[in-house]
Amino acid sequence: MSRVGKMPVAIPAGVDVSIKEDQINVKGSGGNLSLARNALVNVTSQDGQLSFEPANESREANAMSGTLRQLVNNMVVGVTKGFEKKLNLVGVGYKAQAQGAKLNLTVGYSHPVNKDMPAGITVTTPTPTEVVIKGADRQRVGQVAAEIRAIRPPEPYKGKGIRYSDEKIVIK
Repeated sequence: MSRVGKMPVAIPAGVDVSIKEDQINVKGSGGNLSLARNALVNVTSQDGQLSFEPANESREANAMSGTLRQLVNNMVVGVTKGFEKKLNLVGVGYKAQAQGAKLNLTVGYSHPVNKDMPAGITVTTPTPTEVVIKGADRQRVGQVAAEIRAIRPPEPYKGKGIRYSDEKIVIK
């Protein structure tokens, strides 16, 4: 059995998990998240913990038990603490400004770039060269951060562009 799939997911106080035959719903102070259930994995809830068992002895069921366990764990962490990604803008005149659910970027093009944030994602700019993306869904936070980075990815000669805060750029 998968090593990750063997570990149970602890459900903290204030988080409500409902398991239906077709989906798993997690509700908490950070929002509501749902995930389609897989037929290869049996999910049981007891004593404030969720456990995941492969439905049969196949390799796919074993792998899917670990995958589903981690996805549900990310949902539980997302509705309690949330996830965030930080981006830095490097370049002369590069700046960002958050206005509600919009992000306005000035990153060296002849026009400003406006990016609308999807529902459930908040964006803030503590400084003009720093962007912080927050949300409950880990996948959506990462996807929005990747889309913003793709507007002006870092180039290898001077390192100018939008990069993750922990990203290292190798300069040629």
